[in-house]
Formats: sequence, structure tokens, C-alpha cells
Amino acid sequence: METTNNKYITVAYKLYTIEDGEKEFAEEATAAHPFQFISGLGMTLEPFEAELQGLEKGARFDFVIKAADAYGEYDEEHVLDLPREIFLIDGKFDSERITEGAIVPLMTSEGQRVNGSVVEVKPDVVVMDMNHPLAGCDLNFVGEVVESRPATNEELAEAARMMSGGCGGHCGGCGGDCGSGCDCEGGCCE
Repeated sequence: METTNNKYITVAYKLYTIEDGEKEFAEEATAAHPFQFISGLGMTLEPFEAELQGLEKGARFDFVIKAADAYGEYDEEHVLDLPREIFLIDGKFDSERITEGAIVPLMTSEGQRVNGSVVEVKPDVVVMDMNHPLAGCDLNFVGEVVESRPATNEELAEAARMMSGGCGGHCGGCGGDCGSGCDCEGGCCE
């Protein structure tokens, strides 16, 4: 019997979000720049991995992951007023990068890196939305398996290096070509 862990899986897909019954295109991983991961290492959403695990190269897929099983429901409590002082560089507010709609990397008090979206810049606070951009959305993945095979020892070693922080902050898992801007959507930097 084939083990389900440590398969090298590469997929080309289109991702659609479904919110309040409305389906909208969100992103695409093309065959030229596919999404790749090694199963069993927690590099991507568990339900996503489970749907792809038994599929062979060339298999087509079309499945939905409910919001609760993906990035959770949208939570108003994750919209925070942060003091402008934390966005100072050399004593000056970083008005070039801290603008409405900008994605800003932050660090929690526990040292975990997270991204937030700037909702509004006010005189005394910056309103940040710390929800994942896909929170509250069901995710519909439609695509094809480009590759599915046991991972090599070299691929496992590279994955371990990246997961231990050895990637130097780069999206090594997707070669930096995933188009996600290294914001961890789709598992590039997780």
C-alpha cells in the first residue's frame, strides 16, 4: 500500500471564492508556474491536500473547501486600531507603504509573522484587518494534477530547510513564481 505522506504534488488550478452565493475568480496557478508542495508536511491547507492526495498525474479536479475548513469565518474582532507609532521609520510615519489597501507584514507579540491589510489611516491610529484575505469565503479549486509522485530525499531536505526558516524570507517552495507576492496564500511561505 502506498504511503500518503511525502508525495511531491504539482497542480495547475483556478481558484474561485464563493461568498454569499457569489462566485468570483481569485487566482490562478498555471501549468507554466504551477503550485507545488510535499504532502504530509503541513505546507498547505489539509482539505486541499486531502482532495489531491489520491489523484494521479493528469487527473482533473473540481472541489470546494468550506470557509470554516479553509481560512475561517471573517471575524470583525480581527480588525484592529494600531497606534501610528509602530509604523514609524527613523521617527517619521511610513506614508509611502502604509496606505489604504496595502498589505503590511507585522509580527505578533509571540514573534509570529502575519500580514495585515490597511483599512484606513487615521490621525492617531492605523486600522488594520488581520483576517486572511480569503476568510469568510468558500474556496472552489478547478484544475489538473501536473505531477504526483513520491518526494525525493533532496526535496524533503529542501522542504525541511525552508520550514526551519532557511529560505531567507523568500518563497522557495514556489520558486518565487507563484504570483502571490510571498504572502503565504496557497502555502508558499508557510
